[in-house]
Amino acid sequence: MNILQKFSIPRASGTADRARIICLLAALFAISFLLAISVGGSEASVIDAISSALRGDNAELSFRIIFFIRLPRAVGAALAGAALSVSGIIIQAVLNNPMAAPNVIGVNAGAGFAVILALAVFPQLVGIIPLAAFVGALGAALVIYAVSAVTGAGRVTVILVGVAVGSVLTAGINTVKTLFPDSVYDVSGFLIGGLSSAASGNVYPAALMLAPALILALLLCRALDALALGDSVASGLGVSVKRARLGWLTLAALLAGGAVSYAGLIGFVGLIVPHLMRRFAGNIHRVLIPASIFGGGALVLLADTVARTAFAPYELPVGIILSLLGGPFFIFLILRERSGER
Repeated sequence: MNILQKFSIPRASGTADRARIICLLAALFAISFLLAISVGGSEASVIDAISSALRGDNAELSFRIIFFIRLPRAVGAALAGAALSVSGIIIQAVLNNPMAAPNVIGVNAGAGFAVILALAVFPQLVGIIPLAAFVGALGAALVIYAVSAVTGAGRVTVILVGVAVGSVLTAGINTVKTLFPDSVYDVSGFLIGGLSSAASGNVYPAALMLAPALILALLLCRALDALALGDSVASGLGVSVKRARLGWLTLAALLAGGAVSYAGLIGFVGLIVPHLMRRFAGNIHRVLIPASIFGGGALVLLADTVARTAFAPYELPVGIILSLLGGPFFIFLILRERSGER
């Protein structure tokens, strides 16, 4: 049974319905973004910040809080949510596995290991962190793909292999932390997944990688429909299956790695959002991907806003909140898969 059949009860049945859903998700995203830059521990007005910007007064407190602290963090949250969601969609289509996601099969762990290693070995070269994250994510994705392709492993087996790969990479992270304690002494927030250190210096360079990758996914998303139908159907439609799968996996690794490079090991976004968006927007990727960009961005923006404000003046890493949501959701998917439900 192909992945389109696994999610065969879409809520949007026509073009108008899909357009309406995307518009609603875009509105939710806009509201979430405005909330993220408006709410915080200090009193700072967005209107005052914009007025200061128009006057050219960048020393005013509201201006500095909004434009130098909250805005980069909100951009980072939105990009991370969008990138991880689309990466999850791609991985699920390529592996034909509805339980696959960047954090589940070890892609995030691969990116995290590469980032920690780069910080330890090249502590002065901060600019290589996005590239290192991409290389690590791609390496983990290719290992899982090779296992899936060579052994013909079932869906649950692929997930178990991914968990094993992730465990090995996590052990690698802990080894680097032990051997290079001075270089990677403050990475606890990164390992949990958080945006407290998201700033223009690390978010905007990653955006130069993530924004083109998201645009490319939007432009080429029709090809994912063919891959999701299975190898034989895709080949019959003239798709070079192996080349297409490797290309899409590379794009998924680019998206996941770019997000991990500054947001850390945020989990379950690439699992929760694709499933929810399939329920509301259907299975056609030209609708599913933009819906997931808005839905994933809104989810991480709202989760990060809660993480910043719910226990003020203390702040929770957003990865904790997303794990509390995603853990039970993943258990539900496993139980449904084992019981044969579709």
